[in-house]
Amino acid sequence: MTRFVVCYDIANDRRRREIAACLDGYGDRIQESVFELAIDSALMESCLAEISTLIDRSEDNIAIYRLCGSCERERSYLGMGEVADRVGEETVFIV
Repeated sequence: MTRFVVCYDIANDRRRREIAACLDGYGDRIQESVFELAIDSALMESCLAEISTLIDRSEDNIAIYRLCGSCERERSYLGMGEVADRVGEETVFIV
């Protein structure tokens, strides 16, 4: 599984909501227009294909960053430091 950071600047409110809903199906929202996805390459291809149908390439901008293993381990958060669960660090209970 690979981690991706996807951030966007979408000009139109409707398209922005559609992109957010799409990305929410693949990962977790970190900030208003930033998502972190922990998915395999095949699922990322599906995500990109879906996003491509939603954007207007002449107005919208989406940036996708792949996090390598060492980059992933070095990430840090400032603010909201008391939040226990972060993306990919969910607590799982087995009963």
